Amino acid sequence: MNDFVQALDTAAGLIGHLDSELREIVTLSLGVSLTASLLAFAIGAPLGAALAIYRIRGKGFLVVIANALLGLPPVVVGLAVYLLLSRSGPLGSLGILFTPTAMVIAQTILGVPIVVALVHRMMVDIWTRYGDALLVDGASRLRAMRPLMCIGRDGLLTAFLAAFGRAIAEVGAIIIVGGNVRGYTRTMTTAIALETSKGELSFALALGIILIILSMTVSVLSFLLGRVVAGR
Repeated sequence: MNDFVQALDTAAGLIGHLDSELREIVTLSLGVSLTASLLAFAIGAPLGAALAIYRIRGKGFLVVIANALLGLPPVVVGLAVYLLLSRSGPLGSLGILFTPTAMVIAQTILGVPIVVALVHRMMVDIWTRYGDALLVDGASRLRAMRPLMCIGRDGLLTAFLAAFGRAIAEVGAIIIVGGNVRGYTRTMTTAIALETSKGELSFALALGIILIILSMTVSVLSFLLGRVVAGR
């Protein structure tokens, strides 16, 4: 118990003094995860909406696949991206393995199925309620997508937050493609795993506290933003 209290006290000191290494890790983590979440949302939201609105051959199969990919193992994604970006891989000439860009790619791949599945479920209900009315008024399915997504903005926000939660908490995939290089690709989750294995519990605990605070802050800000948009 005394060890935990001491580690917690040291962690609070690191956070209070804005330790430079701590700040560097947090900044990288937030940048990578937010970028990946935005990309996953930009790709997944239109796909999820299209699955709900358009009559597509094999739609049921595509929906099943999207939902099945929710449980996609991160280490498998990391391995796949590694093989693609390695020197002998098809994209090896890009030279982005063990860089933040590779980490963004891995997190984006993990986030896309989440956004597709959540947006699809939300849009199915909205399309059932408002789709026929929009088509009767002369709107095409493509033109109807935008107002329907505005109606379901709360669901879109939930999808983005789910993608961000998956990205910010990811460990396995980004260790494989990022290499956990100090000062370059070391994120909060990979640093927590490393520092815990080294017995540096204070630093790991400090990162864990910040990780929780950041996740809660993004959720609160997104909720408030949704309320502001809804009130317009």
